[in-house]
Amino acid sequence: MQAVKDKLHDMSAMRKAKAEAKAEEKAEKELAKARVEVAHEVRLAREAEAAMDLHVAKAGEKAEREMAKYAHTHPTAFVAPGGTTNLAAAPVDVTMVGPPGTVDMTGTVPVKKML
Repeated sequence: MQAVKDKLHDMSAMRKAKAEAKAEEKAEKELAKARVEVAHEVRLAREAEAAMDLHVAKAGEKAEREMAKYAHTHPTAFVAPGGTTNLAAAPVDVTMVGPPGTVDMTGTVPVKKML
């Protein structure tokens, strides 16, 4: 009788040990899967950042080409502090006092009255 009890106890302990090992292995697999997913997202973010940098550089080059194309025809063009040329922003009756790229101007600026 005691031998049967010992055998049942051993089987129960073995089943418990197997279940614990299986649960630990499952947790490790989930952790590894999460690490792979994080690494994948980091790679995608780096690729997107590189693509964005490339697009910004291309846009800057295009802007420089366009500004160079019209630089000789509009030497007193209004250049905003950010460096972008905006001819529509310069009021008509205002003359530039300083060198191009500065905001030193004389004249009156038309004011629109809102009703």
